[in-house]
Amino acid sequence: MPQPIVLTISFVAAFVFASFVEYWLHRLMHASPKVGQRHRDHHRRNEGQGVLWEFRDYVLGSAIAMAIPFIFSLTVGLGWASGALVYAAFSAYAHQLQHENPRKCFWMKMPVHYVHHKYGMWHHNFGLGVDWWDHIFGTYKPVEWPAEDDLPELSMLAVRWW
Repeated sequence: MPQPIVLTISFVAAFVFASFVEYWLHRLMHASPKVGQRHRDHHRRNEGQGVLWEFRDYVLGSAIAMAIPFIFSLTVGLGWASGALVYAAFSAYAHQLQHENPRKCFWMKMPVHYVHHKYGMWHHNFGLGVDWWDHIFGTYKPVEWPAEDDLPELSMLAVRWW
């Protein structure tokens, strides 16, 4: 198979897989008191850490998974690592955006993470960057969006970066 195709397939696979892992880890944080201890504090504060700190946590937590595909080939490894890094950056930004400026999450009908926090949805709307898995696994719970008391719309860059 030509290298550009392998690179593209690896990139897309990692992007989708990273969103899948993120969804299930978020669900686990709500299911397990031990695993979710830090996450409960996040719910109490209802704020993100900042895009760069979120990104750092995502990359550190998945570094081994990003390295494994290099065993198969340099092309597969580069595609996979790139897809995972791009998803980590996108998700870190999307997470912070939903805490500070949810009306700018134009790629989702409803910013699931924002409503997850706003309405105390401990068993629904686990997506951070995307809502695909909530739809697939039946945890998507729509609410009226936007509500009058939701945060006002700001610039796409109006988020805490660090």
